[in-house]
Amino acid sequence: MPTIRKKFATKASTSRYDVAEHLRTPEDMASCLDAWLEDAPEDISGIARALGDIARAKGMSLVAREAGLRRASLYRALSADGNPSFATVLKVARALGVRLDAQAV
Repeated sequence: MPTIRKKFATKASTSRYDVAEHLRTPEDMASCLDAWLEDAPEDISGIARALGDIARAKGMSLVAREAGLRRASLYRALSADGNPSFATVLKVARALGVRLDAQAV
């Protein structure tokens, strides 16, 4: 009895999810950063990546210019391996139109 093999003409494909594509409004951007600050306040690299995602959504060149930083430096600081100074974080937040908010815990 012969075995029947079915061949599928198409392969399933996936694409990399990019949160920056979904950050369309200032409220979306602020919510993204707020989620990181709320859920993982000790994850400095995660917070930096969130700022990087927001900066890419707004336009990295524009954010770099408004923050007074070089674009390449901004990419590096806000990457997964980046370690931005607090001054850089504040400059970027200001350029993005978001602010860090302190609350009593």
